[in-house]
Amino acid sequence: MKPAEEYILNQPEFYQEIILNLQVVIEKELPEAVLLFKWKIPYYYVNGKPFCFINASHKGKFVDLAFNKGYQLEQHLDHLVGEKRNTFKSLRYVSLEEIDVSILKEVILEAKVLH
Repeated sequence: MKPAEEYILNQPEFYQEIILNLQVVIEKELPEAVLLFKWKIPYYYVNGKPFCFINASHKGKFVDLAFNKGYQLEQHLDHLVGEKRNTFKSLRYVSLEEIDVSILKEVILEAKVLH
């Protein structure tokens, strides 16, 4: 099993469900994306460059989907979290029901244009 897959499958069910749902959308919108395990987290690369990562924050009890060049994103700013980061902004989920697939797709596609 690949390290990124192992990370996901070793998460408690709460985090695992959210991550797996995010994966489905990401991989549908970005079929060219490659899931790697970098900096101890699952990281999607597009055209050999880091694109976004998924982090299960057990301390904060949420899942972050953080985008490289996140501070350049202009859509859905009310859904993006920056929190003391220089380049990343993320969509943060505390439940499976919070995933708005249309917003997620739009952010992914805007990030792809910036990539």
